[in-house]
Amino acid sequence: MRSPAPLLTLGLLTLVALTPAPLAQTSGQPAPPGPAAPAAPASPPTEPAAQPAGCVEGAETSCTELVRTGNDGKERRIRILRTGTSDETGIDAVCGPREGEPEGTPTLLVLSESGARGIEISIDKNLIRVPLAIVTQKEKGDGAKSDGRIEASAGTARVLDEVPEGATDRLALCGVEAIPKPAPDTVLVTQGRTQLKGQKLVYDEADGVARIDGPITFDRENGKDSLSGTSQRIEVNVDAETTTLVGSVVLNSAGGRISRAARVEYDDTRNLARLIGTPEQPAESVKGGDKLSAGMILYDLEHNEVYAVKAEGGTITGEFLEQEEAPATDAPAPAPTAPPGSTPANPPTRP
Repeated sequence: MRSPAPLLTLGLLTLVALTPAPLAQTSGQPAPPGPAAPAAPASPPTEPAAQPAGCVEGAETSCTELVRTGNDGKERRIRILRTGTSDETGIDAVCGPREGEPEGTPTLLVLSESGARGIEISIDKNLIRVPLAIVTQKEKGDGAKSDGRIEASAGTARVLDEVPEGATDRLALCGVEAIPKPAPDTVLVTQGRTQLKGQKLVYDEADGVARIDGPITFDRENGKDSLSGTSQRIEVNVDAETTTLVGSVVLNSAGGRISRAARVEYDDTRNLARLIGTPEQPAESVKGGDKLSAGMILYDLEHNEVYAVKAEGGTITGEFLEQEEAPATDAPAPAPTAPPGSTPANPPTRP
């Protein structure tokens, strides 16, 4: 049996901006295996704390920032933070290129945490919590590292006592074992007041999109205007700074409105969702006997009101049941103003 290769480094990790500060585990004696991670970190509170702007030098937690430069020249950062510091609840390990490996061999980073907050990945407006994350980065020509690839899900990781005989896997050769175990509802996403759940996240520098496989479920607490729903997956486009629910998206309001679309661009910070249909299957929103159908529907998340947007060459259709006139009041509330270029449901009703 061979000893773990000296390329394994444990401790404070900031591959982009900070200098690693090794802990006791860098002495050559690997840490004992930690307990198995739970299926997923505990659900975050409805109103999460504000996300830090970036990794903090000198902090005890391990933090990595991946920097992506878009076609617009703007730098956007993905932050990956191991929230725990104990060797008993997780590991943070770097496996760099070994002697004799070809030029361009990527660096691997493994982060695991079985504590309540798990591994936190901040992408655009989203804070994502998982028990296990594996990052792959290649060197650029200028010596900097690429924004690479992230694979995150439920699972476990540990430092091996010895490198297995005959091992060829790069992590095993560095004395690390990582076992992803994707499962529904184990990737937890927070965007404002919205909580979403999926089972696996993959981000790739090729297109700058983080994809979270479903089934996706989500909830937005807002009293009588609370919202829940489902989709097949989530796509977070780093360059465009958008979060999109993709595939058979359904939104259910507490007041009985049901809305469907092929894609939904979701922005909790603006209280807005854009329901985007296809020529074959327009976006639609139904409440009781009222039905609105269009190429795009704007959904006011705060008030659960919908407005149709007519695309060029498209149509808007609606079926509305007449309602009895409500008794007059001394100070009736004004009807909401429809966004420019949109048509409100007739009349705009609250679920």
